[in-house]
Amino acid sequence: MSPRTPAQNAELALLLEVAGTPKPGNVDRHRDFEDLRFEHFLAGAVGARPGLAAAAAGDPVGDAFERAVAGMAEQEGGNTQFGALLLLVPLVAATDGAGPPTRAAVSRVCSETTVADAAAFYRAFDHVDVFVGDPPPDAPELDVRRGSDAVPDVEAREETLEAIMERSAPGDGVAREWVRGFDRTFETADRLLAADGHILDRTADAFLELLSEEPDTLVATQHGDAVARDVSEQAADLLDASRADVEAFADDLVERGVNPGTTADVTAAGLYVALQGGLSV
Repeated sequence: MSPRTPAQNAELALLLEVAGTPKPGNVDRHRDFEDLRFEHFLAGAVGARPGLAAAAAGDPVGDAFERAVAGMAEQEGGNTQFGALLLLVPLVAATDGAGPPTRAAVSRVCSETTVADAAAFYRAFDHVDVFVGDPPPDAPELDVRRGSDAVPDVEAREETLEAIMERSAPGDGVAREWVRGFDRTFETADRLLAADGHILDRTADAFLELLSEEPDTLVATQHGDAVARDVSEQAADLLDASRADVEAFADDLVERGVNPGTTADVTAAGLYVALQGGLSV
């Protein structure tokens, strides 16, 4: 059980995720990108809070997500936590009381999403630039990069938000969580709760374990499947390595511009479930 509200824990999860270090290839409290810095993530987490509160209050998932993204985008760095919010909003919406959401509850929230939720999801892309892959070959009109311009096509096809996630799942690890019942999210929460030590060290360790288990889909989209597999293999080799070796790997990925951002999104989602489950801070 948690002493905080679900919206507070979702905001805290975003803050803990970016503060955990080293998280190879990602911004953390010791590493910035040229145009995207630690403070942008802090501001993004705070800005997302009203949308997360809307999800907790029972607002439609799509509207709550768009509001969270709009608030997140009110900083100078650009996209900081779009993918994490796409996981956190249904998790918060599925949370009943002070305990953690259940897998069944979050799956139900996702399955009950509507065409209006999908339209709001597309409008969220108007607020911030998000790096995504190409749309499905059979539905070029559903390219999320069109933002609100795609809404008439989404409505004409009667696509729900869950259906959009199903289309995206083969190449997107965040969408894959939606269709797999948030399995990696809940596994990460269990690891965080079972582990010992400083919460930010546990966060970094959980990130590295996730990265070692499955190639990051953002890396695959940006750099190709071979690079994504190589990064995961390197992470697996470092699971029992020294902190200095992991720090060196983190610096190398940042210098190469290789960003396992989807893995960071799942880490944030796992932190939320763990916080709701009583993870102490």
